[in-house]
This record gives sequence, C-alpha cells and structure tokens, in this order.
Amino acid sequence: MSKEKQEAAYRAETAATEEQLDSRKDLEQLFLNSPLPTEDLIFNLGLYIRSPSLAKFLVLNDLYERINGLPGAILEFGTWWGQNLILFENLRAIHEPFNKRRVIVGFDTFSGYTGFSDKDLRGEVFNEDTFSTQENYKAYLEKLLETHEGMNVLGHIRNVHRLIKGDVRDTAPQYFKDHPETMVALAYFDLGLYHPTKAALEAIKPHLVPGSTLLLDEFTWLESPGEAIAFKEVFSQQNYRLEKCKLMPLKTIVTIK
Repeated sequence: MSKEKQEAAYRAETAATEEQLDSRKDLEQLFLNSPLPTEDLIFNLGLYIRSPSLAKFLVLNDLYERINGLPGAILEFGTWWGQNLILFENLRAIHEPFNKRRVIVGFDTFSGYTGFSDKDLRGEVFNEDTFSTQENYKAYLEKLLETHEGMNVLGHIRNVHRLIKGDVRDTAPQYFKDHPETMVALAYFDLGLYHPTKAALEAIKPHLVPGSTLLLDEFTWLESPGEAIAFKEVFSQQNYRLEKCKLMPLKTIVTIK
C-alpha cells in the first residue's frame, strides 16, 4: 500500500485534531533525529511511545493475565506488522517464562484487506489492499519473533510461533484440521470484514474452553459492521460475557463461560 493511502487510512480512523496530528509529526521527526545511540534508543523507546500505544500494551497485558491460568494457544487474526505477536511472546516470557507450550499463531494475507461483502463498508480504512505489508515481510517477522524468543528464558527451545499466510477463510479451517489438539486460550480479531471474521470464528469455536478470551477490535465501530454481524451469527447459541475494553473502549472483550 502506498504511503499516501496509508496516511489517508490513518486520518480516516483517528479522532485526533489537526494540532494533535501535527504533534505526531513532530514526534516522528524527533524520533528520526534522536541523538541516542542505537543501543540506548532500543532500551529507551518509551521516550517516543504515544499514550494510545501505551494503552494497547496495557490492554494486551490485561488479556494475558486473564488467560495465564488456562492452557491453550494465543491466536491473532490480522497481524499486519506483527507487533501484537511480539508483545505476546514477551508477555509470555514475563508471566510464565518456563511455559514453552503456549503456542502463538498469527494469520494474515500480508497483502491487505480482501473478501468484501454486502455486510461491509468500503472506505479509506477498509478497502482492497489497505494495511498490506512489504513484499517478503513474513520472513522478516519470523526472524524478529525468533530473535525475541532467543533473548528470553529457554530461548534455545524454538518453534512455538507460527505465521500462517493466506486467506483466513482457507487457512484457519486448515490449521485446526492439521492441529485438532489445539485449545484456544486467547484470540485477537482484527480482520474487520464479515467473511474472514466469520470463517475464523467458526474455526476456533470448537476449540474454546470456559475462560477463553476473545478481543474484537472493531466490534462497535460503525465503519466496520461485518465483525459484529459475524460474531452474532456464530455465537448466537454460545454462553459468553461481553465487556467494553476499559483503556480502549472501541474494543470489546468476550469471555467464554
């Protein structure tokens, strides 16, 4: 996706004022011109993390604490650049450093949104190829995950991360066919569209347990009605509890009973 399309998507999605957007540009320049040596810059990234990003980190930590006592995998549907997967790996290392059985799996096309239906709305945020990554980015993300894992406790034990590339309507059912033993402790949904979301929800439903947690990124966003429609259809007979995400109220947490 071009830089111009990406910036248009950001602006359509944000509630920030023009002054706040200008401050973001200032922060970007301060980061690009940081006087810190690279090693110090990596160690002090909090200098440049905006409050919404910090809130996201805290939300992911809360989700991990909720499922810490459960067995099962952590799945993300719609990884984009993969930041959440990296954070989940490091949260695993913090909360349960000796648990290398907590498989972390990311699903993405790596080519942006596709599969629109009449239950979805097109716009600057949701359109063909928005939020695509660079060519061959999957290999880079795999290396990044491996590097983080190698720095953590029991880093010599590998293969607890999996990146699944392709249309989730095909890859999610196939994954569970190949791994029928899987139990899902946590699933993060950021697919946005009706058909992919419904396919992923249907795929994970038989593998959920009491206490399993879902995070629905666009559940109450009017620009993305497909996610809520898909959830209601798939989970109409399921016993669950809905909860507004405290620090990021546009997101919704689902706890399976």
